[in-house]
Amino acid sequence: MESVAVHSTEERRMGEQVRLDCLKTATERNKWGQFATPAQLAASLTRYARTLMGDAPVRFLDPAVGTGSFFSALSDVYGQGNIAAATGIELDPLFAESARDLWGKSGLSIVQADFTRQKPPVQGFNLVLTNPPYVRHHHLTGEDKDRLKTQLACSLHLPISGLAGLYCYFLLHAHDWMEEGGLAVWLIPSEFMDVNYGVTLRRYLSERVTLVQIHRFCPTDVQFTDALVSSAVVIFRKSAPPPGHAVRFSFAGPIDQPQSEALVPLDIVARSSKWTQFPGSLTVRNRDELNLGDLFTIKRGLATGANSFFILTEEQVAEWGIPRAFVKPILPGPRHITQDIIEALPNGDPDVLPRFYLLDCNEPEGRIKERWPRFYEYLEQGRAQKVDAAYIASHRAPWYSQEQRPPAPFLCTYMGRSRNGKQPFRFIWNRSQATAHNVYLMLYPKSRLHDALKRHPELTAHVFEALQGITPAQLFSEGRVYGGGLHKVEPKELARIAARSVLDAIEMHVRIEEQIPMFA
Repeated sequence: MESVAVHSTEERRMGEQVRLDCLKTATERNKWGQFATPAQLAASLTRYARTLMGDAPVRFLDPAVGTGSFFSALSDVYGQGNIAAATGIELDPLFAESARDLWGKSGLSIVQADFTRQKPPVQGFNLVLTNPPYVRHHHLTGEDKDRLKTQLACSLHLPISGLAGLYCYFLLHAHDWMEEGGLAVWLIPSEFMDVNYGVTLRRYLSERVTLVQIHRFCPTDVQFTDALVSSAVVIFRKSAPPPGHAVRFSFAGPIDQPQSEALVPLDIVARSSKWTQFPGSLTVRNRDELNLGDLFTIKRGLATGANSFFILTEEQVAEWGIPRAFVKPILPGPRHITQDIIEALPNGDPDVLPRFYLLDCNEPEGRIKERWPRFYEYLEQGRAQKVDAAYIASHRAPWYSQEQRPPAPFLCTYMGRSRNGKQPFRFIWNRSQATAHNVYLMLYPKSRLHDALKRHPELTAHVFEALQGITPAQLFSEGRVYGGGLHKVEPKELARIAARSVLDAIEMHVRIEEQIPMFA
């Protein structure tokens, strides 16, 4: 009968979830970080937690309880007779009221409050099961960030980046709410595993607690239909890691039957800056190894601040009487580049269509008005559209000039999806005089490589071939991935890719005596 009652209440809960979700727009829910845990996933994680916990009486905490999906699963998996205590904390008063109405008589104590402002109880909890709010840092006020940072410095003596999302603070704040040896199961975005602002969380998990397992869902298997985010389940015990401890990393499929898994020694985990390489890789890359950053200066393509105004077609340049000296060729987006090698026309423009030009002028407006009145009308049109007042343009002088991004011989696409065998990243050989905007990463050979290519121009093709030989796995190991299989690689991440193959391509075609001064 107890199971029937739980299932009946669960049906009501799912209805309440839909009703409450409809009361906010998608933008409002994003600001609150409200993305409900699917009932099937809550049940799967709760069953898995029981295999780790055993049948000991449960003291349960959910610091972001919502409508109570985890408590519902807990009641079904454990039975209410095995739940010694249960507390749910919820900031949103509507959700708190709904959870209290649904589960109050079943033993769940609801506290309507901000979890990060609450003091831990005298007696801690031995099971934390939760999906904390995914509130990005730009939705947190400066006052909130200062408070949370100070709080963390006092409780765990850990610094944290201002770019960290609210879920990081939730997980760290919950430390003092757990009893020694207690188990925690957190469903959080997997981004913390790679990004710089996740370093505090990685340090906490590898030093302060015993990290049991991290299960990362396949990026194309988005757990939340209303949030494009790749998710991970982080499981740990509140206890110091034992000597020789190894962490179970698993990937894809359900947590109890993953498609791949491996035990990774904790010392390797602690020394790694990219945790998404596990379970595929069980080694730490040699930091002394040559990488792309040793051979190339890598920069993001330029950001105009208003592409629709500053990037023009040939027809627009002619229509507005803009002198050729004030425009420069710029590549179209990657979807228009069908070949991996961009050839140049006799005037240096790229031999691709559509052909675009970047407005870049340092002449004062008074002179433009006097000498090129039609061009001045175009600038006035931009001013009427407040292009000049936008953040990027307003920080340039004059506002219709551009940052300097000379043409780069090699480009890498900045992001892409891995679907139907398609590789998300492409290297492109740019033989034209076109610059590129910020959908590309631009690779400029550093002095030694630059000098080698200048002395031996035929090497450029071999270097490009070596760049194309960089495997997707190498790029994935340093880049990051978002829900739906969207991969992205930043300049610093691309710079960390091993470059031995590029050097090998040169060594095969240059006499040995020339190699030493170039790359020693």
